[in-house]
Amino acid sequence: MRYLFISLFVLQAAIVAAAGFDHSRWDSLLTEYVEVLEGGKITKVDYGGIANVQTELTGYLRQLSQITRDRFDTWPEAEQLAFLINAYNAWTVDLILTRYPDLHSIKDLGSLFQSPWKKKFIFLLEKERSLDDIEHVLIRGSGRYNEPRIHFAVNCASIGCPALRNQAYRGDILEKQLDEVTRLFLSDKSRNRSGDAELQVSSIFKWYREDFERNWRGANSLPQFLALYRGSLGLSRPETEALVAGEFDITFLDYDWKLNSKD
Repeated sequence: MRYLFISLFVLQAAIVAAAGFDHSRWDSLLTEYVEVLEGGKITKVDYGGIANVQTELTGYLRQLSQITRDRFDTWPEAEQLAFLINAYNAWTVDLILTRYPDLHSIKDLGSLFQSPWKKKFIFLLEKERSLDDIEHVLIRGSGRYNEPRIHFAVNCASIGCPALRNQAYRGDILEKQLDEVTRLFLSDKSRNRSGDAELQVSSIFKWYREDFERNWRGANSLPQFLALYRGSLGLSRPETEALVAGEFDITFLDYDWKLNSKD
């Protein structure tokens, strides 16, 4: 009987660990206050609406803050990554609300001495952190995740940024979600477009080029990564071959930092 009890305890602990974190509170906010346009290529955020129910957002952030590093480390990598992406996006919205509606860009929340992404206002995994800490330390710098598509999931509250998805990220469907947001972003001609042996793409690919060249699904160069999504970019097979062969010019479009607000 003692061994049966121990086995049941271990099984229950494994189930709890695999279950990860319940993001339903954040999911409800996204569903209600993120407007989807052009089939998901673009979304606009009703910050005023979220401000009216800010206790819900605060409650979700408090739940995130209660997760210990030890518990986080027991989760599968997909669950960890979904948790960090949601945390980044939710705290970005929280940051915008500190001055909304009296701002035109998230950059208005910075200063000459500190960007908004470096502000330490987040308590996560038992430490005070910034948005940069979540993205560049916990995600990109951790060595755990070779996942360049996070750049199409984390949202900087700007028009030039990939759309804020109106659904929370979940570990059990993360692959599907990341694939979808990547295809939607790359198919948006206002951010990425091709023509006359030239590919004009978002500045994201300039700022984080190294992330797209780390042998993710065999891609060791930016052209190789983009070739994986030739359908979304509207490239023909000959154009794709020319891109990989270095016969396409790749230029980077200016980034639009205006707030992705519904107003």
